[in-house]
Amino acid sequence: MAAHSTSGEADGSGGARTPKPRRDRELNRRKLLAAAREVFRDHGLKATLDDVARHAGLGVGTAYRHFPNKQALIDELVDDMFARVEEATREGAEDSDAWRGLTVSLERVAELQALDLGLREVVLHSDHAVPAGLRHQEQIRRNVDLVVERAKEQGLLRADAEPWDLAMIQQMLAAVTERSGQPELWRRYLRLLLDGLRAGPGHTEPLPGEDYGKQFDVQGPNWIGPPSSGTDVPGPPRN
Repeated sequence: MAAHSTSGEADGSGGARTPKPRRDRELNRRKLLAAAREVFRDHGLKATLDDVARHAGLGVGTAYRHFPNKQALIDELVDDMFARVEEATREGAEDSDAWRGLTVSLERVAELQALDLGLREVVLHSDHAVPAGLRHQEQIRRNVDLVVERAKEQGLLRADAEPWDLAMIQQMLAAVTERSGQPELWRRYLRLLLDGLRAGPGHTEPLPGEDYGKQFDVQGPNWIGPPSSGTDVPGPPRN
């Protein structure tokens, strides 16, 4: 009698094994994804597929049957990361108080970045956002465009602020956590930046860099990506 194996059952032809039931395969995949979220959250993208398998309590071979390499696993996680960002921006766009929606969506995304080293590395250092998060990025862009437009219509956001400003603010906040190692310090700088964005009765100097913003905005779907090399970053006015 052919021996049974934990990886499947023997068929009647003498030793060939049938694959594990689909339910077991799906369960292992979910375990790997859950473990990867925790491993990349705590250790960043330097973690290996072996680290993920070990954290999931599974063999390395099982991990490689589901994901041929670490990049494939990262792509799936990035897609999940951007799904969470999309949800935050959607809630902001749907808020009847556009300023509150803008503020809360910025806060929620900044919290995700502060608590998830993997997401922060994607935002600051990586091109993994394309194409992995592509299906979410267009909707994120529409959500941000809408909340900015409505905040201006309600007289709450300064008239010369643009959607790409919010993308750059998220990078700034991620950099605060990255540089300081303090997961809550970004809140101080978000408050300072929000005060600069809010429309008010006092005199406000015009924002420089309008042309830079146009270049940034048309670089493609990776709206959180850095500007292309050689692009002039706006600075103080020259005499």
